[in-house]
Amino acid sequence: MTLPAALLIDMDGTIVDSEPYWISTEHELVESFGGTWSPADAHSIVGFDLLDAAAELRDRGGVDLDPSTIVDRLLDGVIAKCRIDLPWRPGARELLTEARDAGVPCVLVTMSWRRFADAVLAEAPDGVFVGSITGDEVANGKPAPDPYLAAAALVDVDPARCVAIEDSPTGVASAMAAGCRTIAVPHVVDVEARPGLTVLDTLDGVRLADLW
Repeated sequence: MTLPAALLIDMDGTIVDSEPYWISTEHELVESFGGTWSPADAHSIVGFDLLDAAAELRDRGGVDLDPSTIVDRLLDGVIAKCRIDLPWRPGARELLTEARDAGVPCVLVTMSWRRFADAVLAEAPDGVFVGSITGDEVANGKPAPDPYLAAAALVDVDPARCVAIEDSPTGVASAMAAGCRTIAVPHVVDVEARPGLTVLDTLDGVRLADLW
């Protein structure tokens, strides 16, 4: 049985169903400034680096704050919602647990910032993640390859021997640019098929060996 050398996995929308929380928080923030934020606006920034998403909320949504403050407001709202209920995506916990038990290191690769990532990591099964890369810790966020290159370097593995799992076009672009074998599990937004990309409907029932 051939297994990946490491599993590099996105967070929002991929292992936890937090994208609806981001979208509703964006709507609340834009409305508080008298602006409008359509579903198309929200979907267009899924997977973005948070500062890039904040710039869109400022420019398109009329949120009259600097991007860093917008990110803090978004994080406050999403973390509050997740403390009430943190829904895991089907199959995610089982796959992570299987990887841990098989000795395959898993790294969380998210454009969310450290304080939200840590809140999710605290709710993950014990020992499933050996490390994490967050959006406030890389010079260039997704779709640049930097987050996945950093994740592979963290476990000292060639990106080509890693499997990356993503749910958004932005994340897929980042993982593929880094040279990872990439699997998309679309959730809130569609991911178009492209050479070298595997698209799955769900992680439910997916085993570690299936990824390679």
